[in-house]
Amino acid sequence: MAPVNEAPAPASRPPAPMPVPDRRAAPRRPSGDPVKALLHRHRDLCEQAVDALEIAAGLEAQGITDRTAARFRHRDVFSLAEELYARVPRTGESRAEPKPALPVPRIRAAWALSSLLPGIAAAATAAGTRVTHGQPRLLVAAAGIVVIALAARAALRTGPLAVRNGPRRPRPWQGSLVAWTLWLLGYALFGDGLLHDVLTGGPDTLPDGAPGGEWPTATAPALALTLALAPAAWCAHLLAAGARRRLAGSRGLGDFTAAARPLLLGTFALFLGALTALLLACGRVLGEPAALPQALTLGALLLLARLLIAHRHRRAPALVLGAAAVTEAVALALPLAGRLPHCHLLALPVRTLTDTLGEPAVPALACGTAALALLLHAGRTLTRASAHAPTGAPE
Repeated sequence: MAPVNEAPAPASRPPAPMPVPDRRAAPRRPSGDPVKALLHRHRDLCEQAVDALEIAAGLEAQGITDRTAARFRHRDVFSLAEELYARVPRTGESRAEPKPALPVPRIRAAWALSSLLPGIAAAATAAGTRVTHGQPRLLVAAAGIVVIALAARAALRTGPLAVRNGPRRPRPWQGSLVAWTLWLLGYALFGDGLLHDVLTGGPDTLPDGAPGGEWPTATAPALALTLALAPAAWCAHLLAAGARRRLAGSRGLGDFTAAARPLLLGTFALFLGALTALLLACGRVLGEPAALPQALTLGALLLLARLLIAHRHRRAPALVLGAAAVTEAVALALPLAGRLPHCHLLALPVRTLTDTLGEPAVPALACGTAALALLLHAGRTLTRASAHAPTGAPE
């Protein structure tokens, strides 16, 4: 038989190459380290911080709370800040050095002495106006006011009451704050006498015996408020130093707030006690009423406003001081407007208040309400760690 022709075996094809996955198109898995993204977002803060406490204060200033830190697997912001501080790459030399302690403000002779100068100038001016009469008295008063203003400006530019805003930049709020403060102090000096004259038919009918033919002046409260600048500086120093120590010993933002709130209230009460003593002493020496209600409320308002400004909170003091000044101005304007025909009802609120409580009720209510509003605001802002962090604050 003829051999059967076998069909040739099909040639074996090489195996198809396995598809290479496109790594660029593959979706990236979510990172299992959430702290890494936070470190990248706040790298400048972490690299410039001298310790973990400064990082914690910076995080809190940007809205990160203990509840937010829980999403980064930490119990509080302080623990999160310690990890961020440890993760920042540093040189071997900087790692070998011990961490610097949190700086606590120290007492310096410059601000301690400058805080006394406005009170000394005010006392000299009050003594000069007592021994002079006529035109020399006006010259002494004018020169004294200029010296007091310059001394107060120097005292507020250094020490614990200085504005801690780092590099200088335009401050549009400063002009309004100065204007409102000058109005409030001017009302403390002349306001009660002026309001009395307005309500009794003046100011064209001035009382006999008024010094220099002017409205009666309240020298004792004005002198006491100027002398109180020194206790205010010391109370601000106690607040800053105590807050720094509590910040170093706290383990969470809640712990620091709980420790800082009684410190704030204690220094505030200490200042009110010192101001009360100064008012009583000045009233006794000058033979004038101490004017405790209006002077105490004004002193409390000015202290709280300056503390907030010194710790980089400026908008609320400007608004509250402006509201108090406008209230006093309206109280003077309404009785004058009530003299117009058919407008006697405009003067009724001020007349009712002064007939019941006297002229000092107007500044006491205006400044007292404003001081209470600032105290509540300070209880929320000055008890935060970010308000006391050493971020370029001048010593």
